[in-house]
Order: sequence, then structure tokens, then C-alpha cells
Amino acid sequence: MPVYHSSFNAIDGVPQLGNMALLPVKSKTRGYAPTPADFAADDIIDEALNLFRANCLFRNFEIQGPADRVLIYLILFISDCLSKLSTTTSRNDASRTLVTLAVGSFAMPGDAGFPLNALYAPPTSMVEKENLRAYMTQLRQEMVSRLLDRLYSEDESKPSKWWMAFSKRKFMNKSL
Repeated sequence: MPVYHSSFNAIDGVPQLGNMALLPVKSKTRGYAPTPADFAADDIIDEALNLFRANCLFRNFEIQGPADRVLIYLILFISDCLSKLSTTTSRNDASRTLVTLAVGSFAMPGDAGFPLNALYAPPTSMVEKENLRAYMTQLRQEMVSRLLDRLYSEDESKPSKWWMAFSKRKFMNKSL
């Protein structure tokens, strides 16, 4: 069974930060990501949520474009979010925990603590580093918002067991 790659790899002329694609995000939070022209179509956040459960089973992932690097990062972040929750966490507690995780300090490509430095190019300047940090923070905040909607779609008092079943899985044997 093949791994699922990002459909945004097929788009030509996508700007990049480092070697990550700067993709449009349907976001409620401010950040560096451009706004999409079509709000009805899926963005990279929707794609990562849709592909998470299938892709997290794989240990190898061949990168086919810059959008795949964004997809890898988001899948690792979803895995990190699920590992922070328990099966009895209410939506309010989960929201507090995950929002703190999303806006807290995190390792960037090029930093010593970043687990995938071999796959990501470090930013070339301080301006690019700050733009990349703003973009990644916006991705993380929007991911938390949409992940909570999926985790608690049926019951506000506990997360979906179908999502929590993947809380111990490690994509590519890595974690953020």
C-alpha cells in the first residue's frame, strides 16, 4: 500500500520558506499564510487531517515536493496533540492543553532539537526564520482548532475513540 502524498505538490509556482511550501490556509488566526481564493476547497490542514490515520502507519515517506514537507510536519503535530490527551479529557481541558502546545515554543528546521533536520533546509536569514515561525505557528493553531472539532464531534466530554486509537502511533518513528 503506497503512502499518500500531498495534492498541493502538483501546483507550480508555490512560494517557499526554506524548502517548505507556503500554502494558503483557511484560517481564523493571523499569520504568514496567504488566504485561499476558494474557501470551499480543502487546504493543507484538511488534507493532513484526512490523510493522518492512513499515513501515520508508515515508517518511510518519500518526499515528492515542498508540500509534502508541510504534510509531514502537520502529521507529526497531530500525533503530538493526540499524545497529550487522554481518553477522559473534556473538550475544554483539551482546548487549553492544545492551544498552549500550539503557541508555545517549538523547534524549527535548523535548530538542534528539530527531529527532521535531514529533510528540511534551515532558514537562510533571520527574516525568513521569523516568517517561517509565524507560518508554522499559524498552521499549528488552525490544526488545533480543526482537530478539536473532529475529536469532539460526537461527545463534548470525551474524544473520539477512533482518533485516540492512533495516539501511540509514531509517523516515521519520529515525534516533535
